[in-house]
Amino acid sequence: MIDQRQKLDRNGVGQESKDVLQVLLKLKDEADAKMPLTMIKLKALLMDMVVGGTGSTANTVEFAIAEIMHKPDVLRKLQLELDIVVGKDNIVEESHIQQLPYLYAVMKEVLRIHPAIPLLVPHCPSETCSVGGYVVPKGSCVFINVWAIQRDASIWKNPTEFRPERFLDNKWDYSGNDLNYFPFGSGRRICAGIAMAERMFMYSLASLIHSFDWKLLEGETLDLTEKFGIALKKKMPLVAIPIPRLSNPTLYESCSICRFSLLYDELWKWVPFEIDSKLSISKRNHYLLSSLLVKVLSKTIVMC
Repeated sequence: MIDQRQKLDRNGVGQESKDVLQVLLKLKDEADAKMPLTMIKLKALLMDMVVGGTGSTANTVEFAIAEIMHKPDVLRKLQLELDIVVGKDNIVEESHIQQLPYLYAVMKEVLRIHPAIPLLVPHCPSETCSVGGYVVPKGSCVFINVWAIQRDASIWKNPTEFRPERFLDNKWDYSGNDLNYFPFGSGRRICAGIAMAERMFMYSLASLIHSFDWKLLEGETLDLTEKFGIALKKKMPLVAIPIPRLSNPTLYESCSICRFSLLYDELWKWVPFEIDSKLSISKRNHYLLSSLLVKVLSKTIVMC
Protein backbone atom coordinates (compact mmCIF):
# COMPACT_ATOMS: atom_id res chain seq x y z
CA MET A 1 0.00 0.00 0.00
CA ILE A 2 2.86 2.38 0.85
CA ASP A 3 4.68 1.49 -2.37
CA GLN A 4 1.50 2.17 -4.38
CA ARG A 5 1.03 5.57 -2.72
CA GLN A 6 4.67 6.55 -3.35
CA LYS A 7 4.31 5.55 -7.01
CA LEU A 8 1.16 7.66 -7.35
CA ASP A 9 2.90 10.62 -5.73
CA ARG A 10 5.85 10.34 -8.11
CA ASN A 11 3.41 10.39 -11.02
CA GLY A 12 1.61 13.43 -9.62
CA VAL A 13 -1.64 11.58 -8.94
CA GLY A 14 -3.80 12.70 -5.99
CA GLN A 15 -1.86 15.89 -5.25
CA GLU A 16 -5.02 17.99 -4.99
CA SER A 17 -6.13 16.30 -1.74
CA LYS A 18 -3.91 14.44 0.71
CA ASP A 19 -4.87 11.48 2.88
CA VAL A 20 -3.23 10.37 6.14
CA LEU A 21 -0.63 8.22 4.41
CA GLN A 22 0.49 11.05 2.11
CA VAL A 23 0.96 13.40 5.07
CA LEU A 24 3.03 10.81 6.94
CA LEU A 25 5.21 10.13 3.90
CA LYS A 26 5.81 13.86 3.51
CA LEU A 27 6.86 14.14 7.16
CA LYS A 28 9.26 11.23 6.66
CA ASP A 29 10.83 12.85 3.61
CA GLU A 30 11.24 16.18 5.41
CA ALA A 31 13.42 14.37 8.01
CA ASP A 32 12.94 16.58 11.06
CA ALA A 33 16.11 16.13 13.14
CA LYS A 34 14.28 16.68 16.44
CA MET A 35 11.57 14.14 15.70
CA PRO A 36 12.66 11.89 12.80
CA LEU A 37 9.99 9.69 11.25
CA THR A 38 11.54 6.59 9.69
CA MET A 39 9.74 4.09 7.49
CA ILE A 40 9.71 1.59 10.37
CA LYS A 41 8.05 4.14 12.67
CA LEU A 42 5.60 5.08 9.92
CA LYS A 43 4.56 1.45 9.46
CA ALA A 44 4.23 1.00 13.23
CA LEU A 45 2.02 4.09 13.42
CA LEU A 46 -0.23 2.82 10.63
CA MET A 47 -0.44 -0.57 12.34
CA ASP A 48 -1.49 1.11 15.59
CA MET A 49 -4.20 3.01 13.72
CA VAL A 50 -5.51 -0.10 12.00
CA VAL A 51 -5.43 -2.33 15.09
CA GLY A 52 -6.67 0.32 17.52
CA GLY A 53 -9.22 1.85 15.19
CA THR A 54 -10.78 -1.27 13.68
CA GLY A 55 -10.83 -3.92 16.39
CA SER A 56 -12.52 -1.76 19.01
CA THR A 57 -15.03 -0.36 16.51
CA ALA A 58 -15.87 -3.84 15.20
CA ASN A 59 -16.35 -5.16 18.73
CA THR A 60 -18.66 -2.26 19.59
CA VAL A 61 -20.73 -2.70 16.41
CA GLU A 62 -20.99 -6.41 17.21
CA PHE A 63 -22.32 -5.61 20.70
CA ALA A 64 -24.72 -3.10 19.15
CA ILE A 65 -26.16 -5.62 16.68
CA ALA A 66 -26.51 -8.20 19.47
CA GLU A 67 -28.31 -5.76 21.80
CA ILE A 68 -30.56 -4.56 18.99
CA MET A 69 -31.49 -8.13 18.04
CA HIS A 70 -32.26 -8.74 21.71
CA LYS A 71 -34.61 -5.71 21.74
CA PRO A 72 -36.78 -5.90 18.57
CA ASP A 73 -38.51 -2.61 19.44
CA VAL A 74 -35.13 -0.83 19.20
CA LEU A 75 -34.55 -2.42 15.78
CA ARG A 76 -37.97 -1.23 14.58
CA LYS A 77 -37.34 2.34 15.80
CA LEU A 78 -33.92 2.42 14.13
CA GLN A 79 -35.24 1.12 10.82
CA LEU A 80 -38.16 3.57 10.91
CA GLU A 81 -35.77 6.49 11.47
CA LEU A 82 -33.49 5.28 8.67
CA ASP A 83 -36.41 4.72 6.28
CA ILE A 84 -37.61 8.29 6.89
CA VAL A 85 -34.18 9.93 6.53
CA VAL A 86 -32.57 7.66 3.92
CA GLY A 87 -35.47 5.76 2.30
CA LYS A 88 -35.58 2.18 1.06
CA ASP A 89 -34.63 3.31 -2.44
CA ASN A 90 -31.30 4.74 -1.32
CA ILE A 91 -28.20 3.74 0.66
CA VAL A 92 -26.81 5.36 3.78
CA GLU A 93 -24.37 8.20 3.14
CA GLU A 94 -22.16 9.99 5.65
CA SER A 95 -24.31 13.10 5.20
CA HIS A 96 -27.28 11.24 6.73
CA ILE A 97 -25.52 10.52 10.03
CA GLN A 98 -26.23 13.89 11.67
CA GLN A 99 -29.96 13.43 10.98
CA LEU A 100 -30.26 10.21 13.01
CA PRO A 101 -30.71 11.12 16.71
CA TYR A 102 -32.01 7.68 17.73
CA LEU A 103 -29.01 5.96 16.13
CA TYR A 104 -26.77 8.40 18.03
CA ALA A 105 -28.55 7.45 21.26
CA VAL A 106 -28.03 3.75 20.46
CA MET A 107 -24.30 4.35 20.02
CA LYS A 108 -24.08 6.17 23.36
CA GLU A 109 -25.98 3.39 25.14
CA VAL A 110 -23.75 0.69 23.62
CA LEU A 111 -20.66 2.61 24.77
CA ARG A 112 -22.18 2.93 28.25
CA ILE A 113 -23.03 -0.71 28.79
CA HIS A 114 -20.15 -2.18 26.73
CA PRO A 115 -17.24 0.33 26.74
CA ALA A 116 -14.60 -0.65 24.20
CA ILE A 117 -11.76 -0.34 26.76
CA PRO A 118 -13.40 -1.22 30.11
CA LEU A 119 -10.43 -0.08 32.26
CA LEU A 120 -9.38 2.70 29.87
CA VAL A 121 -5.65 3.19 29.21
CA PRO A 122 -3.45 2.96 32.34
CA HIS A 123 -2.36 6.19 34.01
CA CYS A 124 0.74 6.93 36.08
CA PRO A 125 0.87 9.83 38.58
CA SER A 126 4.04 11.90 38.37
CA GLU A 127 3.77 12.77 42.06
CA THR A 128 2.28 11.09 45.12
CA CYS A 129 -1.27 12.33 45.56
CA SER A 130 -4.46 11.71 47.53
CA VAL A 131 -7.70 10.72 45.81
CA GLY A 132 -10.86 10.21 47.85
CA GLY A 133 -8.84 9.75 51.00
CA TYR A 134 -6.55 7.16 49.45
CA VAL A 135 -2.84 7.80 48.88
CA VAL A 136 -1.72 7.01 45.33
CA PRO A 137 2.10 6.71 45.27
CA LYS A 138 4.19 8.27 42.55
CA GLY A 139 4.79 5.87 39.66
CA SER A 140 1.74 3.70 40.40
CA CYS A 141 -0.12 2.09 37.51
CA VAL A 142 -3.70 3.36 37.79
CA PHE A 143 -6.66 1.75 36.04
CA ILE A 144 -10.10 3.38 36.03
CA ASN A 145 -13.02 0.95 35.89
CA VAL A 146 -15.28 2.87 33.55
CA TRP A 147 -17.29 -0.33 32.96
CA ALA A 148 -18.38 -0.34 36.63
CA ILE A 149 -18.90 3.44 36.80
CA GLN A 150 -21.27 3.36 33.83
CA ARG A 151 -23.29 0.56 35.44
CA ASP A 152 -23.52 2.25 38.87
CA ALA A 153 -27.12 1.92 40.10
CA SER A 154 -26.80 5.16 42.10
CA ILE A 155 -26.26 7.05 38.83
CA TRP A 156 -28.15 5.06 36.22
CA LYS A 157 -31.72 3.80 36.43
CA ASN A 158 -31.86 0.09 35.55
CA PRO A 159 -28.15 0.17 34.65
CA THR A 160 -27.97 -3.29 33.05
CA GLU A 161 -30.93 -2.61 30.74
CA PHE A 162 -30.17 -1.60 27.15
CA ARG A 163 -32.33 1.50 26.76
CA PRO A 164 -31.14 4.11 24.21
CA GLU A 165 -33.98 6.46 25.18
CA ARG A 166 -31.98 7.57 28.24
CA PHE A 167 -29.69 9.51 25.87
CA LEU A 168 -32.33 11.24 23.75
CA ASP A 169 -32.35 14.35 25.94
CA ASN A 170 -28.65 14.99 25.14
CA LYS A 171 -27.86 15.17 28.85
CA TRP A 172 -24.83 12.91 28.50
CA ASP A 173 -21.92 13.19 26.09
CA TYR A 174 -18.51 11.53 25.93
CA SER A 175 -16.37 14.68 25.99
CA GLY A 176 -14.89 13.50 29.31
CA ASN A 177 -16.31 16.40 31.33
CA ASP A 178 -18.82 14.21 33.19
CA LEU A 179 -17.08 11.48 35.18
CA ASN A 180 -20.26 9.41 35.33
CA TYR A 181 -20.05 8.74 31.59
CA PHE A 182 -16.68 8.82 29.83
CA PRO A 183 -16.21 5.74 27.60
CA PHE A 184 -13.35 7.44 25.74
CA GLY A 185 -11.54 8.65 28.85
CA SER A 186 -11.05 12.21 30.04
CA GLY A 187 -8.53 15.03 30.15
CA ARG A 188 -5.31 15.10 28.16
CA ARG A 189 -5.32 11.31 27.78
CA ILE A 190 -8.78 11.18 26.20
CA CYS A 191 -8.98 9.02 23.08
CA ALA A 192 -7.56 10.89 20.08
CA GLY A 193 -9.74 8.96 17.63
CA ILE A 194 -13.21 9.89 18.94
CA ALA A 195 -14.32 11.63 15.74
CA MET A 196 -13.16 8.75 13.54
CA ALA A 197 -14.65 6.10 15.84
CA GLU A 198 -17.99 7.92 15.89
CA ARG A 199 -18.18 8.17 12.11
CA MET A 200 -17.09 4.59 11.50
CA PHE A 201 -19.47 3.19 14.10
CA MET A 202 -22.47 5.28 13.01
CA TYR A 203 -21.96 4.64 9.30
CA SER A 204 -21.34 0.89 9.73
CA LEU A 205 -24.29 0.31 12.05
CA ALA A 206 -26.64 2.51 10.02
CA SER A 207 -25.75 0.64 6.81
CA LEU A 208 -26.21 -2.78 8.40
CA ILE A 209 -29.53 -1.93 10.07
CA HIS A 210 -30.93 -0.03 7.08
CA SER A 211 -29.97 -2.63 4.49
CA PHE A 212 -30.86 -5.84 6.31
CA ASP A 213 -33.20 -7.50 8.70
CA TRP A 214 -31.35 -9.75 11.12
CA LYS A 215 -32.18 -13.09 12.69
CA LEU A 216 -30.42 -15.83 14.62
CA LEU A 217 -29.81 -19.35 13.44
CA GLU A 218 -32.64 -21.81 13.92
CA GLY A 219 -32.69 -22.98 17.53
CA GLU A 220 -29.94 -20.58 18.64
CA THR A 221 -30.22 -18.16 21.57
CA LEU A 222 -28.56 -14.76 21.86
CA ASP A 223 -25.62 -14.70 24.29
CA LEU A 224 -24.55 -11.24 25.49
CA THR A 225 -21.82 -12.49 27.84
CA GLU A 226 -18.70 -10.32 27.79
CA LYS A 227 -15.09 -11.43 27.62
CA PHE A 228 -12.89 -9.05 29.60
CA GLY A 229 -9.42 -7.94 28.60
CA ILE A 230 -7.72 -4.72 27.55
CA ALA A 231 -10.52 -4.57 24.97
CA LEU A 232 -14.05 -5.75 25.69
CA LYS A 233 -15.36 -8.50 23.40
CA LYS A 234 -18.31 -10.84 23.22
CA LYS A 235 -17.47 -14.20 24.78
CA MET A 236 -19.27 -15.96 21.93
CA PRO A 237 -18.92 -14.25 18.52
CA LEU A 238 -22.20 -13.10 17.03
CA VAL A 239 -23.34 -15.23 14.10
CA ALA A 240 -26.45 -13.83 12.42
CA ILE A 241 -28.33 -14.09 9.14
CA PRO A 242 -28.74 -10.90 7.05
CA ILE A 243 -31.98 -10.65 5.05
CA PRO A 244 -31.92 -7.86 2.41
CA ARG A 245 -34.71 -5.29 2.82
CA LEU A 246 -33.92 -2.56 0.25
CA SER A 247 -36.26 -2.07 -2.69
CA ASN A 248 -33.63 -2.43 -5.43
CA PRO A 249 -30.97 -5.20 -5.37
CA THR A 250 -28.51 -3.02 -7.30
CA LEU A 251 -28.28 -0.67 -4.31
CA TYR A 252 -26.15 -3.24 -2.53
CA GLU A 253 -23.45 -2.82 -5.16
CA SER A 254 -22.98 0.81 -4.06
CA CYS A 255 -22.52 0.14 -0.36
CA SER A 256 -19.14 -1.25 0.74
CA ILE A 257 -20.44 -2.44 4.13
CA CYS A 258 -23.40 -4.14 2.45
CA ARG A 259 -21.26 -5.81 -0.20
CA PHE A 260 -19.10 -7.37 2.49
CA SER A 261 -22.27 -8.51 4.24
CA LEU A 262 -23.25 -10.77 1.36
CA LEU A 263 -20.33 -13.12 1.62
CA TYR A 264 -19.70 -16.78 1.15
CA ASP A 265 -17.44 -19.06 3.28
CA GLU A 266 -13.77 -18.41 4.05
CA LEU A 267 -12.91 -17.58 0.42
CA TRP A 268 -14.95 -14.35 0.71
CA LYS A 269 -16.78 -14.95 -2.55
CA TRP A 270 -20.01 -13.26 -3.58
CA VAL A 271 -23.39 -14.64 -2.63
CA PRO A 272 -26.24 -14.23 -5.13
CA PHE A 273 -28.68 -11.53 -4.04
CA GLU A 274 -31.59 -13.97 -3.75
CA ILE A 275 -31.08 -14.49 -0.02
CA ASP A 276 -34.01 -15.54 2.14
CA SER A 277 -34.74 -17.84 5.03
CA LYS A 278 -33.11 -20.72 3.14
CA LEU A 279 -29.80 -19.12 4.08
CA SER A 280 -29.93 -20.88 7.44
CA ILE A 281 -29.60 -24.27 5.73
CA SER A 282 -25.88 -23.78 5.11
CA LYS A 283 -23.61 -22.60 7.91
CA ARG A 284 -21.07 -21.27 5.42
CA ASN A 285 -23.43 -18.40 4.61
CA HIS A 286 -23.65 -17.09 8.15
CA TYR A 287 -22.35 -13.65 8.94
CA LEU A 288 -19.54 -13.53 11.53
CA LEU A 289 -19.82 -9.86 12.34
CA SER A 290 -16.69 -8.87 14.25
CA SER A 291 -14.06 -10.51 12.01
CA LEU A 292 -15.84 -9.25 8.89
CA LEU A 293 -15.96 -5.65 10.11
CA VAL A 294 -12.26 -5.71 10.96
CA LYS A 295 -11.58 -6.64 7.33
CA VAL A 296 -13.82 -3.85 6.04
CA LEU A 297 -12.69 -1.13 8.43
CA SER A 298 -8.98 -1.89 8.11
CA LYS A 299 -9.28 -1.18 4.39
CA THR A 300 -11.19 2.05 5.08
CA ILE A 301 -9.26 3.60 7.95
CA VAL A 302 -6.18 4.75 6.03
CA MET A 303 -8.41 6.65 3.62
CA CYS A 304 -10.06 8.74 6.38
